[in-house]
Amino acid sequence: MAESRPPVTGEALAKLKSTFEIGLIGAGEMGLLYARQLRDAGWQRVNICDLPSKYNELRNKLAGQGINVLPDGYAVSRLSDYIIYSVEAANLPRVVAEYGRASKCGAIVGGQTSVKTPEIDAFEKYLPSDVQIVTMHSLHGPNISTQGQPLVVIRHRCGNEAYDRAHAVLQSLGANMVYLTYEEHDRITADTQAVTHLAFISMGTAWMTQKVYPWENRTYIGGLENVKVNMAMRIYGSKWHVYAGLAILNPFAKAQINQYVQSVVELYKMMILGHKDAFRRRIHEAREFVFGGPSKDRSPILLNDQIMDKFSLGNIPKQARKPNSHLSLLAMVDCWHKMGINPFDHLICQTPPFRLWLGIVEFCFRNSEILEESIETAINDKEVHAEDLSFFSMTQGWAQCIQSGSFVGYQLRFQETAQFFESRLDEAKVNSTEMIKLITQKTQSRNL
Repeated sequence: MAESRPPVTGEALAKLKSTFEIGLIGAGEMGLLYARQLRDAGWQRVNICDLPSKYNELRNKLAGQGINVLPDGYAVSRLSDYIIYSVEAANLPRVVAEYGRASKCGAIVGGQTSVKTPEIDAFEKYLPSDVQIVTMHSLHGPNISTQGQPLVVIRHRCGNEAYDRAHAVLQSLGANMVYLTYEEHDRITADTQAVTHLAFISMGTAWMTQKVYPWENRTYIGGLENVKVNMAMRIYGSKWHVYAGLAILNPFAKAQINQYVQSVVELYKMMILGHKDAFRRRIHEAREFVFGGPSKDRSPILLNDQIMDKFSLGNIPKQARKPNSHLSLLAMVDCWHKMGINPFDHLICQTPPFRLWLGIVEFCFRNSEILEESIETAINDKEVHAEDLSFFSMTQGWAQCIQSGSFVGYQLRFQETAQFFESRLDEAKVNSTEMIKLITQKTQSRNL
């Protein structure tokens, strides 16, 4: 096992930090986060580059910070002992094809992408045979410190001595190390993130097509709804390629996406046909599979509804709240049930937003009163049927875009929706970050 090897410590680690060169190809937000945190951890030879056209700009940005700015990936590859590609997943094969052959003899190479199968394929295709592969995935965004966050470490092609050096570099980030194969990584991220991402991007596009700001709609009032709205806005305030890469490039994601769409279709048909008993039975079976019924002995993820109330983006009083079917959440659990996936089994690879997303679903399903209200609303409320029709259509539209493999189509759909909500994205990001902070603090205090 990778984690069973003794760590590099003492004089050996001090010497390594003074002589071992780490190179980052790509100076986006995650590349800069790694460069700065490795420097702060005492690594004295940290190299970084961006596009050659941005060399002077990057050099000015990092002036005096103890990070060596180089003109391009060739320079980084020739000098560095551990080369980390920090580029978009869709662009990584092209970048590795260009710079991989310049890798220093015996160097170690890794990548920061969230989809590992195409990354490993590119490494195997373009890197010299003497180059070793230890790759990684920090399961958080660039605005969150690596300290205490999950970090997947994948030892793919590497001898013990080189692995120990790469491991020492990654360990200095202060993250919680998780050791997987690249296939395990991609399956787990597909099982957890593919469905949640599709649900929330479809919510946003459904609101946009209806020209509705959810914080101005009585259906989206209250603590649970505040979390849904803020998290959907958080996605649309992020970079589109992060979500596109996972959905389109992850070989395990398409099955989950197909099943989620199928769950939405089948549940919506039961709603409009009034098949109340069959609908309730199906929802309860899914609840039992994922959550073990309403009283399973597990401490809930989400904070109470009253605390979540303060994160509203609007001013409609909670007393004016109109019940919601929560079709997006019902279909999420139904999808997991149909595919035999229990998301709690994958918390080892949780991202901070995923834990909050799972908390939303758990809050709905483990509260019998809320779940029963959702079922009754889903069957009986014709106005909700009309609203859910838009969500029903958007999930199919997004799924078709993903299945076609169109990054351009994904980008256009994503950016059109983001533009509609542009005026509130920054506020939602602040809200969702505070929610994640509260959930993280709760989790850490429970684990003490």
